[in-house]
Amino acid sequence: MATSAPGDEGRPTRRQTRLALERALRGVSYEVLPLRGTEESVVEHVPRTVPLTVTVTEAKGLTPTVELAERLSGHGFSATPHLAARLVRDEAHLADVTAQLRAAGVDGVFVIGGDAAQPAGRFPDALSLLEALEAGGHQFREVGIGGHPEGHGHISAELIERALERKAPHATHVITQLCFHPATTVAWARQIRSRGVDLPVRIGLPGAVTRQKLVRISAGLGLGQSARFLAKQHSMFWRFFLPHGYRPDRLVERLAPTLGDPAHDLRAFHLFTFNEVARTEAWRQDWLARLSDAGTR
Repeated sequence: MATSAPGDEGRPTRRQTRLALERALRGVSYEVLPLRGTEESVVEHVPRTVPLTVTVTEAKGLTPTVELAERLSGHGFSATPHLAARLVRDEAHLADVTAQLRAAGVDGVFVIGGDAAQPAGRFPDALSLLEALEAGGHQFREVGIGGHPEGHGHISAELIERALERKAPHATHVITQLCFHPATTVAWARQIRSRGVDLPVRIGLPGAVTRQKLVRISAGLGLGQSARFLAKQHSMFWRFFLPHGYRPDRLVERLAPTLGDPAHDLRAFHLFTFNEVARTEAWRQDWLARLSDAGTR
């Protein structure tokens, strides 16, 4: 998503920034959790034009994720399930899952390693599953992989970026994990570009989330899974316990001038909704209305 010529100081003009931000918000994708009530809430509040990803948890396994993606696809959504390598037993299991998804009209997958302490079978990481998908001749139009602007808690920065380089030829796009530091995200995106990863990047941001919803989601994940979730997200968890919940406005405003720069190809936002889809969609529509009004002045 290239912008037009920059302003006098080599920076985008206000109009260019506004247009790039509007494109990023119109091209947004949402992430949801496969919990009770998710399907109904998404159908009621999310436009069919918004692509969805469905997370997977070790405690619940792949089945709820795959089945929710199937049902949402049946409602007319582009719904992409997370496939966690460590939850897939072998090539036969993978073939069954992919066949089930294709039969339901699901045309994309998001491949991750997963958090299981031990692999269920032959796939210890995302790369091995991506290679198996390719060897099996998958017909998915979109294959996403994860990016880590702030690194990985258990893997060195060098190893995680080398892994991204090896996964990139098997993928169509990257979605970043949550990062609350726009400069870190932009620097990381430039770095992977310089290392030959030329995939478009969706910037992972939290949606408009209330603390009550986060507590309910945490409880719904189960005690063990919830503890791991909170441990991984400790650096951002406190932000959601503001009196009126969390809104990603400041992140969006700081990222806006960087959108569309071919040096890193940050294209759109991927909002982690924590199933707060109604509030997140209302937040997005409010932003789009304000940007539209600004364009008519």
